[in-house]
Amino acid sequence: MWQSLTQRELHWRVLSLALPMVISNITVPLLGLVDAAVIGHLDHAWYLGGVAVGSTMINVTFWLLGFLRMATTGFTAQAYGASDNRELAATFVRGATLACLLAVLLIALHVPILEGVMHFSDASAEVKHYASQYFSIRIFSAPATLMNLVIMGWLLGAQNARQPMWLLIVVNSANIVLDLLFVVGLDMKVEGAAAASVVADYLGLMLGLYFVKGIWQSRQLPTVWSVFERGLTGMSRLLKLNRDIFLRSLSLQLAFTFMTFQGATLGDDIVAANAVLMSFLMLISFAMDGFAYAMEAMVGRAIGAQSKSELLVSLIGSTFWSLVICLAITLAFGVAGHHIIALISDIEAVRDQAARYLPWLVAMPLVSMWCFLLDGIFIGATRGKDMRNGMFVATAGFFAAWWLAQGWGNHALWLAMLTFMALRGLSLAVCFVYHWRRDSFFHVTH
Repeated sequence: MWQSLTQRELHWRVLSLALPMVISNITVPLLGLVDAAVIGHLDHAWYLGGVAVGSTMINVTFWLLGFLRMATTGFTAQAYGASDNRELAATFVRGATLACLLAVLLIALHVPILEGVMHFSDASAEVKHYASQYFSIRIFSAPATLMNLVIMGWLLGAQNARQPMWLLIVVNSANIVLDLLFVVGLDMKVEGAAAASVVADYLGLMLGLYFVKGIWQSRQLPTVWSVFERGLTGMSRLLKLNRDIFLRSLSLQLAFTFMTFQGATLGDDIVAANAVLMSFLMLISFAMDGFAYAMEAMVGRAIGAQSKSELLVSLIGSTFWSLVICLAITLAFGVAGHHIIALISDIEAVRDQAARYLPWLVAMPLVSMWCFLLDGIFIGATRGKDMRNGMFVATAGFFAAWWLAQGWGNHALWLAMLTFMALRGLSLAVCFVYHWRRDSFFHVTH
């Protein structure tokens, strides 16, 4: 099957799904930089602090609900591969219904959620005030944000990556323009930054629904109401998969949060250096997420079509390009890492600390690529239980590695993170071999 690497069609399939998502991911940190620049030029630091705290609360909340995209991609790709138009339509109805219900719940409970978080925050009264102001406005973007997750997942599952790319680019670009208009032009300060995000999300929703309508009509899918009952009947499968992915995401967030807070106990220079290096790790994630998305779509399609040969070819193509990208990133970090650090920070002490721990980042791409690819396989196969259990193992390994090596200071944290990434990939690799030998990827149970 390795001769399939000589087929131009395979490379086109992988890159046409992966590259649009990599490109659109670049707009995410760009939006964060513009937010910081616009709010950071106001006359008091607490404005920026408030937006930072408020946006973190919102982003973590929405990120934990990212299972809406993942599960929708897997189920949609399987329906697409099986050429089951009724299930393809029902999958969208199912995801959209759950997204709307969760959005209503978030809006209804946002006051006690906000009060609970603020109660445990050590931020100043001013920062808390503006964080609350930001959160209380941004939460009303929940219906659009969660629906956009479902739309992105459905489009990807239907083997379309360009439209999700444009969806993300439009949302983030509109957010940047509206940031400048509301905050700088209309002097709305924190309220302007929050309102910009809300308006941008709803603009994205309108564009996303337009994309969905186009595919719906071109494939002559049945009407929403005709598949609504089927959509609700299959809701238990979606809820079970979403539960497992949510627990997986919660464990992932626990490891990253611990690294941030534990690093804070080691001194200001260490915290700043880790922030610089974590931005490198985010770069790896953005690049590999694109290939994970491609893997989800291709694996789900192959499983829906009950084609083991198509599944194998998809795995080979995605692995090849992931390896190429990760080797390039490793080379860039190894050769130019010190220069990249210098571009990010002017502080000599921070540069020195970041350079000291740079070797961990040089090793990270080739160690972590496997967990991203295998995540894509198991999402496409809608096997959330394996992903959940694998993440539990990796998280336990993260804390065990840190505890055993904590005398090494910050090196212990980076050892724990590298162990975490390695165990994520290793645990899923064991599950993959198990299912592959038994052909159980083609007998999906939910």
